[in-house]
Amino acid sequence: MKVIIVGSTHAGTAAAREILTRHPETAVTIYERNDNVSFVSSGIYLYLTGVIQHLEDMFYASPADLTAMGAAVKTQHNVLRIDTAHKSVQVANMQTGAVFVDTYDKLIMATGSSVIVPPIMGIDHEKVLLCKNYQQAEQLYQSLRPNQQVAIVGAGYMGTELAESYASMGYRVKLFHSHSQILNNYLGPEMAGAAAQLLRDHQVDVHLDERVTGFTSGSDDQLVVETAQGDYPVDLAIVCAGFMPNTELLRGQVAMDRHGAILINKYVQTSNPDIYAAGDACVVNYNPTGQPAYTPLATNALRQGALAGINVFGDLQPYMGTQATSAMQLFDHTMATTGLTYPAAKKRELPVRHVVYQGDWRPAYMPSTAKVTIDLVYDYQSRQILGAQFWSQHDIAQAANTVSVMIQNQNTIDDLAYVDMFFQPNFNQPFNYLNLVGQLAVKQEYQRGNQTPHITAPGNWPTPPEQG
Repeated sequence: MKVIIVGSTHAGTAAAREILTRHPETAVTIYERNDNVSFVSSGIYLYLTGVIQHLEDMFYASPADLTAMGAAVKTQHNVLRIDTAHKSVQVANMQTGAVFVDTYDKLIMATGSSVIVPPIMGIDHEKVLLCKNYQQAEQLYQSLRPNQQVAIVGAGYMGTELAESYASMGYRVKLFHSHSQILNNYLGPEMAGAAAQLLRDHQVDVHLDERVTGFTSGSDDQLVVETAQGDYPVDLAIVCAGFMPNTELLRGQVAMDRHGAILINKYVQTSNPDIYAAGDACVVNYNPTGQPAYTPLATNALRQGALAGINVFGDLQPYMGTQATSAMQLFDHTMATTGLTYPAAKKRELPVRHVVYQGDWRPAYMPSTAKVTIDLVYDYQSRQILGAQFWSQHDIAQAANTVSVMIQNQNTIDDLAYVDMFFQPNFNQPFNYLNLVGQLAVKQEYQRGNQTPHITAPGNWPTPPEQG
């Protein structure tokens, strides 16, 4: 069988490895328009601060690695056109200019995403940079100068991490976000407020509900960031306005959502049975809602890519879907999230409630401890867990993975309240903080008169109100 993979992103690399490990006789050709493969963009902020010394370390595979496995790796080759009717691709060799046609039995679309370039006047200014790929990361690194003022436009994951990076290096940072809270796709307003205050405590100037409208040249070789609320002279601006799927090659040939992301079935197969899609080019099957969603994360790309490599040989391994679990280290705090936030669930008009737990992660009699805040979101009709967000100076990131599995398995707040978790004072309370937030949710439902038959209220719980 002949398989063409378009793009050597996380997804494309994972697909190639899976195919050539399981079926080394397969003819696999990878077309990549860059001169590198599998760049981990989430490590850019670590490179800027020197935590990672060499940007090349952020490639988790090389063309030589894939060639050694048996793939024909064609870097600096740009796919110009895909003809699904004739199962062919038109390709340009970017070094020689030669254009040729190749054919496939199965095609895997792993073209990834691009940074959204918002329609802002002056965004092409030489002092305005983007942040996604290897070349852009090098540009950012080469732009570092002492005592600079840096503006960051967009306070999602990338923008917030960059704000921390520049602030930790002593730069004067202005962070602009057009929403009323930072990290609005990941946190509820209370935790987002805590994260924003942490940034301010480290001298980041956070501008919320302030949309950047233009960039112009100012005096003393500075760049002026323009908003409706004022003009701000800086030395450099970085735009982090989100990502859009690279799917133009298949536009009109396979089904897509309103973002232009490719729709897939449970075997990561598109509406064309000979074409599979993985990573930022396609949707995910989002378990908290049961609906497709566009969620560009490396974890999704790796899993979908591997599944594409398996399922080109048949419907062998179904895609379990995702909870879009992620985490961030912000100065001395850990933020983690999985599933829906409470505002996102309310916006979808789901029957939801939430509880917020705050307490020490281990007993107070230990030499040290720290507060943990957990916001647990659940469906009050089915009692199923829909999401959770975590915030602490203690590293509680793995707790998000535990809740992710419980959402995946459709567990309830009752399950979470009493699921078996060990106790040892070095590591946690007699009841783990995940048990405790589950018990808090059960208590809330009991007090509302929504007691399930298998839950017995402890004696110190108040009598539930009569239901009328």
